[in-house]
Amino acid sequence: MLMIDGSYLEGGGQIVRASAALSAVTGTPVEITRIRENRKKPGLGYQHCAAVRAVACACHGQLANNRPGSSSLSFIPGAVRNTECTVDVGTAGSIPLVIQAWLPVALIKGGSLVVTGGTEVPLSPTVDYLEKVLFPALGTPAAGVSLRILKRGYYPAGGGVVRVTVTPADPEPVTIKQETICGIRSCSSGLPSHVAEQQASRAAVLLCEALGEDIPVEIQQYEGLSKGSSCTAWCGAKGSSSLGRPGLPAGKVGELTARGLIRELGQPGEVDSHMSDQLLIYLARYGGSYTASEYTFHARTMCWLLSRFGFEIRVREGQVVGFSA
Repeated sequence: MLMIDGSYLEGGGQIVRASAALSAVTGTPVEITRIRENRKKPGLGYQHCAAVRAVACACHGQLANNRPGSSSLSFIPGAVRNTECTVDVGTAGSIPLVIQAWLPVALIKGGSLVVTGGTEVPLSPTVDYLEKVLFPALGTPAAGVSLRILKRGYYPAGGGVVRVTVTPADPEPVTIKQETICGIRSCSSGLPSHVAEQQASRAAVLLCEALGEDIPVEIQQYEGLSKGSSCTAWCGAKGSSSLGRPGLPAGKVGELTARGLIRELGQPGEVDSHMSDQLLIYLARYGGSYTASEYTFHARTMCWLLSRFGFEIRVREGQVVGFSA
């Protein structure tokens, strides 16, 4: 049984989700202790438990102590298989983070996952970032990944529903494509149509000024009890997003999104600061290389965790940070 200190370095849910995924893909039983020990609300949250259940479904894993508030968790993986999994976070917890834990396992044999929770919530990538930035950055391994957003879910109501279907892929080295595809997706649920439109309009104007070209815009509007909005923009393997909230003008949401992407595009490296750690589990499994502008705390945590499972990530620090395996 591999022991993992859940309070080490970044000490958050990332260690829980990635440990479960790595346990499944390597066949290594794992016990995680001191989970989120230094956080305001220590222990497992609903979203972490949901992510672990999704991974367990994909590999017929056995769980102990996988309940909200638990400070420890044991995960004993079985054989990875093609499965149809359904997971309800039970709150507005992040659907994208559940998918992130499940996807490396699902790519081995294929399968599907339906998740209910929050499609866009604070301190998490939006589901649009996954679809438009993470998946394309994976290249061939993600060529058979399709994502369908059935309902948008925002904090605090949640209720978003996303279905992901995966066909197994032969591993190929992670290499960031040189072609740069840009876009904006502005979304809302339970709000007047002008909210998503104003978000998109402001983001498009600023990005056009900065890049010297028009950026394709997609607007998605949903009905439902969950009220909220989001705006996500991307160029290649760099992205940015912002969430609407009461008192924040819709145009400001679009502006924050655009300025975030402009800032990332002005930094060296092929991927943005958030993508740099999200790709590491695939880099460890498939090999390859990519660069980023900084060696973030999350990336350092992932490199440490991967080493515990026997994966060596080479990191070259400097003005540009290089990751390779």
